[in-house]
Amino acid sequence: MNIERIELQHLQMPYLTPFEASFGRMDGRRFVLVSVYGEGAVGHAESVAMEGPYYIEETNETVSYMLRAYLIPLLLRSQVNRPEDVSALFEPIRRHNMAKAALEGAVWDLYAKQKGVSLAAALGGRKEEIEVGVSIGIEPTVDEVLEKVERFLEEGYKKIKVKIKPGFDLQPIEAIRKRFGDEVPLMADANSAYRMDQMDRLKELDHFQLMMIEQPLAHDDIVDHAQLQKQLRTPICLDESIHSAEDARKAIELGSCRIINIKIGRVGGLTESRKIHDLCEERQIPVWCGGMFESGVGRAHNIAVTSLPNFTLPGDTSASNRYWQEDIVSPEVKLARPGILQVPAGPGIGYELDQRRVDKFLIKKEIFRPNEM
Repeated sequence: MNIERIELQHLQMPYLTPFEASFGRMDGRRFVLVSVYGEGAVGHAESVAMEGPYYIEETNETVSYMLRAYLIPLLLRSQVNRPEDVSALFEPIRRHNMAKAALEGAVWDLYAKQKGVSLAAALGGRKEEIEVGVSIGIEPTVDEVLEKVERFLEEGYKKIKVKIKPGFDLQPIEAIRKRFGDEVPLMADANSAYRMDQMDRLKELDHFQLMMIEQPLAHDDIVDHAQLQKQLRTPICLDESIHSAEDARKAIELGSCRIINIKIGRVGGLTESRKIHDLCEERQIPVWCGGMFESGVGRAHNIAVTSLPNFTLPGDTSASNRYWQEDIVSPEVKLARPGILQVPAGPGIGYELDQRRVDKFLIKKEIFRPNEM
């Protein structure tokens, strides 16, 4: 693959409405849009890091620094023939997975476009459509949670994820079950908000027939989760604890979870995401694709990876209008029918970047070329 230049566009996009999880409240998203040019094509991806180190340790600033100082120079100095080579190239650099994933994802999109195939097909995906769910943040009142659940069920979403934290957990879950019944596919996401001495509180969630409880304990733990899973009927899903296929293997062997959430940025890219998928498929552990408030570019990458066969649970990749007044891709990501997204069949991610909209949210742009490294 001949890479001619790499562009970083730093964007700031406001949310339609603020979103709150156990680690804080967010009004919008600042991120880096990565574009890799070569042989008449361009591949796009985005960083999913947050402003502060509250989900994992990476931030927008660390991602920008790693791309500029290490990853882009390394890529432009090297010969890569396939996107998997990028993952191997970056392996000696410890962690910084979101920075790696942003650059590797753009190379994957470029590669698929150069081959004239969809990103889904390049990854080995076979689905033509995927089921999707929606994530509801920690709202000021239970009634506001119920209003959102009702609206999203009317829109046909196949899974409802509700953020919880100590003091706002049993009440919203119980209220949802009372209002909408046990047939609603419902899960709780704790974002590492609980400790082992709160096990009795977590065990009470067993009464509500949840699909799963996501990451109830520490962000870097797989040992205590194994002990907790033995005490719960409800499956534990690990998110923040899984950064690689090796992490997934250890968690599965310890019995720390029965489900794994794969987020492309958290695990370092599409190549590692596929490795985790394949391992979980072999071990009969279902996986699903979590969301990080992506623009349409990141959503397209999520859709592509979810086309792999072991993504058997609805992910968090909702339509563009869930978070954005206007998205930066054309067409915007829309439901093909209630709760269903079509997997694009066109080359690469299957969506065009709308540069006019990008420019509305643009803070700054950086350009890198091989002869300047």
